[in-house]
Amino acid sequence: MIKEFCAENYTNIPNAITAGATRIELCDNLAVGGTTPSLGVLEEALAYANEKKIPVMTMIRPRGGDFVYNDTEIKIMENDLIHAKNAGTDGVVFGCLTPENEVDEEVLEILLGNSGGLQTTFHMAFDELPIVEQFKTIDWFASLGIDRILTHGGPLTEPIENHLDHLKKLVDYAADRIIILPGGGITAKNAKTIAETLGVKEVHGTRVVEF
Repeated sequence: MIKEFCAENYTNIPNAITAGATRIELCDNLAVGGTTPSLGVLEEALAYANEKKIPVMTMIRPRGGDFVYNDTEIKIMENDLIHAKNAGTDGVVFGCLTPENEVDEEVLEILLGNSGGLQTTFHMAFDELPIVEQFKTIDWFASLGIDRILTHGGPLTEPIENHLDHLKKLVDYAADRIIILPGGGITAKNAKTIAETLGVKEVHGTRVVEF
């Protein structure tokens, strides 16, 4: 099972890898759900993780708050993604919505256009989509070649255990076309049970390993 540790900056990455993390999602500002880390942090994290043969997924998000971005923010995301790619990140994590809570196709096209050769994860902005749209979006993302969708299965204010039924439906619908990555409230204690319940091989969280 892949345990993706959500890291705020570099600080806990060595401890997390020692404790069994097998992939890192690198962010800043977890208090607002994660934003793009600085280039210095990214380079240091990559240097350490590469030495341990642990892949790093870099968050591309210019600020906290909603996932509706203006032209300046889109340009920032594009530049940050290019810098992360040039630094050697293994993958990128992003999400983009319209004011109507639909996936912003224009922004997605820009980000994917700069993501060649990288793994791509669409983050929990996915959970803002109406449930009926989530299944159509899985079809669409799979056709675009997006690697995975990070989802809590419902509001983050509720325990992930409340959303296992819906998550299981997403996992079953996605089948082998795209990875559904459950996150939010997954710990070292419940990770194995949740993974077995959902039939997934990857889990995500800030407490997915214990140290």
